[in-house]
Amino acid sequence: MKKRKQQFEKRVSASNSVFDVFLYAVRSVIRSFLPVVILFSGSCSVIQKTAKQELTDGVYQQKMDKKKETVYVNVLNENIRIYRVIKTADGLKVDTARISQMYSDILKTKEGIEFSLSKKSFDVDFLTIPLKYRTAQKSVAPQLNANFNGAVYLGYRTDRYVINYQSNPLHISERKMTHLGYSVGIFTGLGNTFMSPTNTNNALQQEYDAMVWNKGIAAIFGVNSFSLGFSVGFDNLLDQNRDTWIYESKPWLGLIFGLNLN
Repeated sequence: MKKRKQQFEKRVSASNSVFDVFLYAVRSVIRSFLPVVILFSGSCSVIQKTAKQELTDGVYQQKMDKKKETVYVNVLNENIRIYRVIKTADGLKVDTARISQMYSDILKTKEGIEFSLSKKSFDVDFLTIPLKYRTAQKSVAPQLNANFNGAVYLGYRTDRYVINYQSNPLHISERKMTHLGYSVGIFTGLGNTFMSPTNTNNALQQEYDAMVWNKGIAAIFGVNSFSLGFSVGFDNLLDQNRDTWIYESKPWLGLIFGLNLN
């Protein structure tokens, strides 16, 4: 592990190309995370779809034919039942007297149907930050670090479900649903960083792995089961060498992945 880090640091110092550094770091991340990806891809289907990706019962904003209204959605088996929501002095009230709209997985219709359902909520995630891009500091070139970093994320999230029925020549339409999600918030957590003479202005004569406290802001985007995020943060070293570490409290850009907890 230490030999690999030494090779990475030499490669960074010898090259002025950020693109070369990026390619090297990406290959390192792929070698580290590929076994985990293979393990999860072969696991049971329960982990392949999170609660945020599924359309569940609740109050949504429906947009159909450029018209927006607040509705209550009830999902039962393969059927989507939509009820009108009435605003009263006591708040929102669901009109349960009749179902306003009913959509099964297959419809018999001559024309296509498309509408969207969206809702906003608070988001709690556990984030991993496998890549951090650090800007140049004095005589040290820009670096792309591949270290372990974990953080708890709190944000505000919007989920949008686009439901589409396209009729075939037999006037039969099969439902297709696309989930779009995006969230913006703050995070805090712990990680590790490689300490060496290079990143301490030669004040340190030994090499070791140190613990850091990372924090910042992040934005997460998702389409169906694929999600990706970007972050801006800074680190504080949690030992006695914080005053000589050239990246102490310096901003960095990060690539993040998240696991939804709520």
